[in-house]
This record gives sequence, structure tokens and C-alpha cells, in this order.
Amino acid sequence: MAIKKITVLYGGESSEREVSLESGKHIFQSLEDLGYEVQLIDYPEHFSFQNLTKEDFIFIALHGKDGESGELQKLLQQKGIPFSGSNFQACANTWNKNTCKELLKENKIPTPRWISISSLVEIEKNLDDAFFDQLRPFKELFLKPAEDGSSIDVFKISNNQELESAISDCINPRRQFILEESIDFRELTVPILHGRCLPAVEINTSESFYNFNAKYVNEDTQLSELMLSKDEKNKLKQICLRTLDVMGCKGWLRVDLLQDRNSNFFVLEVNTVPGMTSHSLFPKSAESIGLSYNDLVQEIIHAK
Repeated sequence: MAIKKITVLYGGESSEREVSLESGKHIFQSLEDLGYEVQLIDYPEHFSFQNLTKEDFIFIALHGKDGESGELQKLLQQKGIPFSGSNFQACANTWNKNTCKELLKENKIPTPRWISISSLVEIEKNLDDAFFDQLRPFKELFLKPAEDGSSIDVFKISNNQELESAISDCINPRRQFILEESIDFRELTVPILHGRCLPAVEINTSESFYNFNAKYVNEDTQLSELMLSKDEKNKLKQICLRTLDVMGCKGWLRVDLLQDRNSNFFVLEVNTVPGMTSHSLFPKSAESIGLSYNDLVQEIIHAK
């Protein structure tokens, strides 16, 4: 059945709300340009399942827990309402960074070493503590919430003072976090559409890493097609498609990775609802192979 009526869900209640609002507005405008009957709904405040039927299509533009934890997808699946992106189980596999990395490790997909902690309140503010032994040797570590995105509450740490500052600066320290080894050389991302890898995008920023400012504020962040040898391209493609398969994702997603100086790739995380703002990585990659923003939105609707 041809899709005619589309509801774009955006906003949400997570720390990524502002990013979601921006993505949703761009997607809504694109769908109008493409000739669809479309409505834009701020989720969950103005959303109700009562007005939806199996003939509707939901375009999920919700970043963070509202759109990537799998909770919304599970409800839509139960009601038989079609939607963009991966199903609830794939979202559940990827939303929590610790869960995702455990799956990567179990399936021998390279990912940076890490340790998990249920709350930063419990952590010793001393990098010499035995808690950090399994990450040694390390020069720097990343502190990341297990469940969040857009680099919210992400800090790069090299000494005890930075560790203490990171904990005190966290928006919400009373939740699960991971501490992850830092791999310096290249930061990149690989969008996947219809089960096919789009060109990898290399990220260069004046910040110490690809943080919130580098993603959405700074104008000097450079996103460029990653130049790789044929062997490197094949290795990267295999890792990303293997990750897609292990997580059970479909439609569209983005795999974020690091490359070390020995040309090894490491999967950081998987995004089941990638950003679609003017600064976002997915549209940038699509543009490099001739897909306009409108073309991309059309592809996402029909992506399997």
C-alpha cells in the first residue's frame, strides 16, 4: 500500500529535545516538499494513539530515550502501525552503550575497552584506584552516560581534577555510566541505508573531541569523506554490516567508530535515529553520493 499520510514525531523529554526539534522541522518540510499529507507532533505531550490507523506511517525523529530505547517502537508494533527505522529489539540492543558493547564483544566486533558503573556517586575520584585497573595502561578516558546521545554528559578525562570536574558538571550523575579508553587518530561515522553502507565521514573539530558544541554549535567542524585504501574500506564495511546484523537493525542507522594509527577500526555505538539537522552526519554522507535531503527522506520511508 502506498504511503500517503505521515506523522512526524519530534521533541520528546530527553536531553536531546532541542536536536530532535531541529531534525523534525527539517523532515517535516521535506515531506511537504515531496507532496505527502503530513503532520508534525510534539511527542509525547500532543501525541495519542487513538487517532492513528494501520494506514498511517510514523516518521520517528525523536532522539534519546523517547525514540531510540525501543519503547515507542514496541507500542507501534503491537498496534500494527508502520514506522521508520529499526524494531524495538534492535533499539533495545543499541540504546544502552554497555549492552551494545557487550553484544559487540560477544560477537568479536572490535570496540574500545570499557567499564560500567551504576552511578557516579559510587565512583572513586582517583584514577589510581583499583576500579580503573582493567583499563590500564591509559593516557585518557571518556566518561559517557550509558543511555544518552548528542554527547550530553560526555567528558574526556586525563587526570583526577578533570574526573572530579566531570562528575560535578554532569546534568545527571545518578545513572549508569561507562568509562571507555580513548583511541586517538581518526573519528568517523558510517551511515547505513537499505542495508548498504554510505560513504564514511571523517570528523575534524577544534574541540578536544566531537562534543555537543562541535556537533551543533561550532561552524568550523569539518565533515569530509574518509580517504581509505581498498582494504581499509572493505574491512570497515564488513565491521559495519556485521554490527547491523548482530544488533538486528534495519532501514537506516549510523555506526560511529574510531580508527587507530595501525588502521584498526573500533565501534563506539549505533544510532537508530540519526540526526537530520543542518549539521548532521547522515545527510552529509548522502549528499556525497548525489542524494539530496529530500531524496534521503524518501529513501528512509521505504528503507528495509
